[in-house]
Amino acid sequence: MSVLIFDLDGTLVSSMEDLVATLNVVMVEAGHAAIPQEHVANMVGMGAKVLIQRGLEFNGVAWSDETITPLFARFLEHYAANIAVHTRPFDGVVSALEEFRKDGWKLAVCTNKAERLTLPLLAELDLAKYFDAVVGGDTFAVSKPDAEPVHGAIQRAGGKISGSIMIGDSVTDIKAARNAGIPVIAVDFGYTPVPVVELGPDRVISHFDELAAAVGELARTPEDMTG
Repeated sequence: MSVLIFDLDGTLVSSMEDLVATLNVVMVEAGHAAIPQEHVANMVGMGAKVLIQRGLEFNGVAWSDETITPLFARFLEHYAANIAVHTRPFDGVVSALEEFRKDGWKLAVCTNKAERLTLPLLAELDLAKYFDAVVGGDTFAVSKPDAEPVHGAIQRAGGKISGSIMIGDSVTDIKAARNAGIPVIAVDFGYTPVPVVELGPDRVISHFDELAAAVGELARTPEDMTG
């Protein structure tokens, strides 16, 4: 059975406002300037610790693991308590997931967001029921763009690598798919400093209504194409 593996932030859900709010609580409490949302969009995708690091760099502040640790703890505390104030699934996500399940696809989430944040968010938005597996940035010893989380998501969903497809919004997802040896569909409404069309995904979509057709094209086998 093949698996559709979805990134979370910027792919399945629009979470930027809540991420910005939490990052800025952490920055301001630490005595730094708040960061405008348009700049944070370029910082998301590698997990909260990297987001904080980039926030400090934006402020011209040097950081070390020691200085990040308390800020990371505060980030997790605030974000967990405010995880879905503004965060919502993108248009068309729910109906797309329902149709894929009806069509027999296994579905998985593979995100660099920590499990302790990913699982409550999916539950809060009533999305958890659609997925056969959820892999966070701390599920394995490595995170995307390494192949292991992608392969792990496929395995945990009860699927096989052959025929599986990644759906994401950034270079991290595209590299993860390439490393995992599977095709990748990129959404062009996510969080990336570089337009995804320039990053070489197999397909680009602008709305979840377009996903089924893109999946259908990539799911065709050579036998399908010739027969």
